[in-house]
Amino acid sequence: MKAQEPVWLEVALNGPWSQERQPGIPVSADDIVAQALACAAEGAAIIHFHPYDESTGRQSDDFAIYAAIIERIRAKADVICYGTLPFAGDIDARVPLTPAQRFAAVEQLAQAGLIEWTVVDPGSTNITSRADLASGKQGFVYANPESHIRYGLDLCQRLDLVPSYAIYEPGFMRLGAALQRQCAPQLSPIYRLMFSDSFTFGFPPQPWAIDAYLKLLQIEAPDAPWMIAGLGVQIDSLIEQTVSNGGHVRVGLEDAPMGWRISNIEQVRSARRRIESSGARLATAADVRKKLKTTSLTK
Repeated sequence: MKAQEPVWLEVALNGPWSQERQPGIPVSADDIVAQALACAAEGAAIIHFHPYDESTGRQSDDFAIYAAIIERIRAKADVICYGTLPFAGDIDARVPLTPAQRFAAVEQLAQAGLIEWTVVDPGSTNITSRADLASGKQGFVYANPESHIRYGLDLCQRLDLVPSYAIYEPGFMRLGAALQRQCAPQLSPIYRLMFSDSFTFGFPPQPWAIDAYLKLLQIEAPDAPWMIAGLGVQIDSLIEQTVSNGGHVRVGLEDAPMGWRISNIEQVRSARRRIESSGARLATAADVRKKLKTTSLTK
């Protein structure tokens, strides 16, 4: 992709953290909708959010909660909305979930015509923060067995969804590309390169880390779209390098360090300024859809 093509800007509004760990995130449906629309007005074409049970303040992967929020957003803005999957670190996931259980809301939302993308993270890793390590507290395994990845890709192939790959480690890219070629050869996943300062997975947000990932991506999926993101990190300093290399950008309170005081709207506004000062324009949702439909894959 050439650098002058429009750059996708995604905002991850909240994540699974709860307001105890990340006080600024929107939890109520009204707040999620309001922040989504405000971020869309600032140029975010892609809205990612986690649904919450307002009575408990914890994530609830419920179709009805998702649907009501997405319908309200899309009634006022043409944006791409997508959610998440239940994961093993969730305190409410007391027993292992089957692939069908994890993707149940995704399937319902796709059948209702409410989503165009879904999370299909191609690998497993330890999620441990430096603060927890220092205090002796253990992290958890973010588990995505191969059977779950295959199920998600098959679902995407069947329902014409775009797989959104979070690349926590280089091996995620290699496995994700191999499984995509086998399970969903007509689809182009989005490779979201995950950086962190606060957690110990993957690479820190350094220019050499982007270079390393892009060398591997050139081997595994040379035509696939990619973006920068992360957990417990600010990736602003990587935006200019990303734009010059034809990549895209995700910001938001899901990805920011815990206790971050810069709002979702301010982060989108700041990212927009950096993208535009790099000589690029922001993509609309229509631009994103067009690019995904015309992306050719190396089989």
